[in-house]
Parts: sequence; C-alpha cells; structure tokens
Amino acid sequence: MDGQNNWEIFREIMVKVSGGALLFVEILLTLLKILYYTGEGIYRLFVPVEEKSVAGEIVLVTGAGHGIGKELALKYASLGATVVCWDLNQQGNDEVVEEIKQLGGSKAYGYKCDISNRDEVLKVAQKVKEEVGDVTILVNNAGIMPCHTFMGHSSEEIKRIFDINVLGHFWTLQAFLPSMIKKNHGHIVALSSMAGVVGLANLVPYCASKFAVRGLMESLNEELRSSSKDNPSNLQFTTIYPYMVDTGLCKKPRFRFTSFMPLVSAKQAVEKIVAAQRRNIREISIPAYWLYVNCFLRSFPEKGLVGVVDFFNSGVDPDS
Repeated sequence: MDGQNNWEIFREIMVKVSGGALLFVEILLTLLKILYYTGEGIYRLFVPVEEKSVAGEIVLVTGAGHGIGKELALKYASLGATVVCWDLNQQGNDEVVEEIKQLGGSKAYGYKCDISNRDEVLKVAQKVKEEVGDVTILVNNAGIMPCHTFMGHSSEEIKRIFDINVLGHFWTLQAFLPSMIKKNHGHIVALSSMAGVVGLANLVPYCASKFAVRGLMESLNEELRSSSKDNPSNLQFTTIYPYMVDTGLCKKPRFRFTSFMPLVSAKQAVEKIVAAQRRNIREISIPAYWLYVNCFLRSFPEKGLVGVVDFFNSGVDPDS
C-alpha cells in the first residue's frame, strides 16, 4: 500500500511539474509573439502591406449620396469594383450612380434605403442580392452629427442619432454578414470617429454612438476569430476614426492651431480609408498619428490629460 501511495504522490508531482513547464513554455511563446508582432508593426510603418485588388468585388456604401460616402463610391468604382449606393436622399444617390456610369468601366446601382429601419434594410438587401449579387465589401458610412449641449438634445434627436449611427450598422450586418461567413470572404468597414475615441463637449450622443461603433467592430471581429479556430475566418474588419472632415456635418469647428489640426477634405479621407481596407488594417485614424497621440496622452494622470486638452482647445461649438 505504501508503494502504491508513493507512486500516486510521485505521479501528482510530475503532473504539476509538467503542467508548470507547459505554462512556462506558453508564457514564453506569448512573449515571443508580442515581440515579433511589435517588430512587424514597426516595420510596416515604413514598408506598408501591398494593397489588395478590389476589382470584381461588390461594394455597398451607405450614405453614398454626398460627402465621404460619395467619394468612397467614386473611388471604389475607379478601382474596378461594382458599387451599390444606399442613401435616404434619392436624388443625391442617383446623381452619384449616374456619375459613376459616365466614368465607364464599372457597374453602379442605387437604392433608396433608411438604414435606421431594420425591415427596410432587410427588404432592400434582398433586392440587392437578387439584382446585383452578394455584397463582399460593406462600408457603413452613413451618420448624422447634431451639435448641441447635452440638455439641448431632444429625446427624439438622441434616438435618431443611435438609430442611424449605431443600429444601422447592426441591420446591415444582419443583412450581409451571413453570406460573407458562408463564403468565408468579405470585408466590413465602419466609419467611427475620433469622437469615438475621445469624448467631446457638445457632441455627447454623437460621441456615445461612435464609441459604440468601435465596440461593435472590435467584439464582432473577436467573436468570429474565436469561434472559427478550426476553420480560420478570412473576414476582415476595418474601423476608421476620422478627425474633422470637411463635409458640412461639422458646422462650427474650433481650433487653436489651425495649421496643426486642419479640417481633412473628403477626398483625402477616402484615400486613407480605401488604402486601409485594401491593406486589411484593423484600425486607423485620419490623420494616422491621432490614435498614437491618444494612446500616449491616456498614460498621463487625469489632470495632466485635461491640461493638454485645454491647451489645444479644439472641438466644436453648438450649432445654435
């Protein structure tokens, strides 16, 4: 009996030792991965990944009738993609489709759609599938940005901001993500904002909606990654955080240093957005340095961060 007990004790010790050794090896491998991917990230700052082709892809852009959405539609068409334009503004949407057709070389389709209405999104999405095909690149661009103090927002306006800026993403994802998962091919691009990274006065509901977009994209990407380890997912996710873009949404921008923090033109923004999508970049701000600046400043004590914010004195003033 004593010999058997000693054997059991020895086996338990060996199991613990081997388990500890395996854990040590796993920790070491994780550290090596971190070092490798950090080096790769630094390298890619100087030698970017080659941009993949989007020729032949079916690209759907929401809010395509004006601003960034219009420029995105035109850019993807110029790269040989079939473009599907969605907008609540029928006239503006049709004009963009016609402009693409006049350029020649790419197919373009326009559909009037209120992305805040789930039933309408699913209905129009089915029409797109029947008339054009399965969407392979979805660009959730549509959004609204009322600029008021928090107490200046009506309950209806707050709901409208979230219906368009957040729930619109959910409904289009429910409509188009299943076919992407089935084919294991597709790319989701979401327009968040630097207001989805940093809270700003006079934009409380808007900031909250753009923070939500960031959470949606990060968690959905992780869910697909962790649930498909046996058959790795080829779906790509790109979240964009533009600084103030000159599209008319930002009616009263405020800058202390205009040369350092200028408005970005829609065409400049689109060049960065499309390049990020074609390089499978997960997150990018426009200009790119803002995400790095934010990470650096977040390491400051809270009062130090407030001091930096007050020094730059950048933001938006209420519309009225």
